[in-house]
Amino acid sequence: MDKKALNWRDKLHEVIYEADTPAGRLFDIILLFAILASIILVMLESVESFDNKHHDFLYISEWIITFFFSIEYILRIISIKKPTKYIFSFYGIIDLLSTIPMYLTFFFVGTHSSLIALRALRLLRVFRILKVSRYIGESNQLIKALNASKAKIGVFLYFVLIICIILGSVMYFIEGAENGFTSIPRSIYWSIVTLTTVGYGDIAPQTALGQFIASITVIIGYAIIAIPTGIVSSEMTKKKVHLNTQSCPNCSYEGHKDDAEFCYHCGTKLN
Repeated sequence: MDKKALNWRDKLHEVIYEADTPAGRLFDIILLFAILASIILVMLESVESFDNKHHDFLYISEWIITFFFSIEYILRIISIKKPTKYIFSFYGIIDLLSTIPMYLTFFFVGTHSSLIALRALRLLRVFRILKVSRYIGESNQLIKALNASKAKIGVFLYFVLIICIILGSVMYFIEGAENGFTSIPRSIYWSIVTLTTVGYGDIAPQTALGQFIASITVIIGYAIIAIPTGIVSSEMTKKKVHLNTQSCPNCSYEGHKDDAEFCYHCGTKLN
C-alpha cells in the first residue's frame, strides 16, 4: 500500500515539478495559459468601463482560475516529501500570495479592487514554467556566468561611481546654481543620467565648456555600457554542461545533469 502511494506521489511530482516528460510539458503549457488568462483578466478588470459591462464574467472567471491554482498549490505540497521546502521557497510564497486575494475578499469586504496588484504576482510564475529542457542549460549557464563575473562587475561599478562623482563635482563648479547644478549631489545625478545615455533633459549645461564635458561623458557612457556585456560573454563562452529540469522529490533542488541518478544536494534517488 505504501509502495503504491509512494509511486503515485513520485509520478505526481514528476508531472508538476519537471518538464522533461510529455505529461510534465502538457501540465506546464496548461498552467502557462492559466497564468496568462489570469493576468489578462486582472488588466481588463482595471479598465472601469469594461469591468462595469462584464463584471460578472470577470468575477466568475477569476474564481475558476483561483480554484485551479488552489488545487495546483495543494498538489505541489502533497507531491514533495518536505512540504516546507516548497511552502517557504520564493516560488512557494509567490504561489500563495497570487492565490489568496480572492479568498481574502470574503473576510475583508471592499478590498477586491485593491488586491488586483497582488494577483498580478502570478506573472512571476512564468519564469518557473519556462524551463523546457532545450533552454534550461542556457539559463543556468547565464546564472553561472553572472555569478562568476560578480567580482569584476563590482569593481567596474565602483569605477563608474568614481567617474560620476568626479564629473558631477566638475560640472557643479563649471555650471553653478544659475544653470541648474545647485549642489554636488544634484550634479552627480546629472552625470549618472548622462553617462548611462538616458538624458532626461531636466538639467542641461549652458556653458561651452560644460557642453564639451557633457559630450565626452556621453561618449564614455557608450564605451562603459559594452564592458559588462564583454565580461559576462567571456564567462558564457566557457564549456557548457547540459542540465535537465529534473527536480528532487525530497528537497526540490534543480540543476541536475542528464545522467544524474541522485540529488546533488541531499543525495535522494531521482525519479
